[in-house]
Amino acid sequence: MKKGIFITGTDTGVGKTYVGAGLAAALRAQGIDVGVMKPAETGCNTQRGELVPRDAQMLMKAAGANDPLDLVAPYRFRDPLAPAVAAQREGKNISFKKILTAFRMLSERHRFMIVEGAGGVLVPLTGRRSYLDLAASLSLPVLIVARPGLGTINHTLLTITALRARKITVAGIVINHCKEGRPGLAERTNPAVIERISRVPIIGIVRHRQKDLDNLARSLQ
Repeated sequence: MKKGIFITGTDTGVGKTYVGAGLAAALRAQGIDVGVMKPAETGCNTQRGELVPRDAQMLMKAAGANDPLDLVAPYRFRDPLAPAVAAQREGKNISFKKILTAFRMLSERHRFMIVEGAGGVLVPLTGRRSYLDLAASLSLPVLIVARPGLGTINHTLLTITALRARKITVAGIVINHCKEGRPGLAERTNPAVIERISRVPIIGIVRHRQKDLDNLARSLQ
C-alpha cells in the first residue's frame, strides 16, 4: 500500500479539504490507520487567544486522529494569504525542515498519510520554496482536486505540467462539484478533454455534498 497522498488544487476554494476529509473517513471505515497534515493554514480565526486551523481540525475529525496539533498544523496564520506572505506579515519564518520533521513523525504513527497543500502547487510556502517543492520532498504521489467549470482545463493541465517537470507522480484527478446546480455543457465535457490531453485518469467525480468516497479511497490503495 502507498504510504500516503499529497492533495493539491488547481486553485483555491476547489474543495481540497472536503475531498481530503472524505478520503480520510473512507479509509478509516476500511480499517486503515490514517494520519493527516496541513503544514500551513492561513485565514485562521482566534479562539481563547489561539489561532484555530479549521481545515486541519476537519481532517483530524474525519481521520479519527489524536495527534498533537503542532504536528498536524505546525504553522497557522491569521491573514487569508499564501503562507509565505501571511508569515511575513506576522514577522515569522516558515521552516521547511520543521515541516518535514513533523511529517516524518506523523508517518511513523500512521499507516497512510494525507497531506493537504494550500491553493495550487506554485503557491509560495517559504521565501524560496513552493508547495511543489514540498510535494517533491515528501515523495508522495499527488492527487489533483479540480473544479468542474469553464477554465478548469487550463488550470488542470498547467498543474500537471508543473508536477511532471519535477518528475512527481500524479495519482489522478478528482473533479469536485463545490456548488449545487445542474452541470452545464463545460462541466459535462471537461473531464473527458482533460483525460485525453493529459493522459492522467480522472479517478473520481464528487457531486455536491457527496458523503461516500469509498470508491475513490480504494483507487488510492
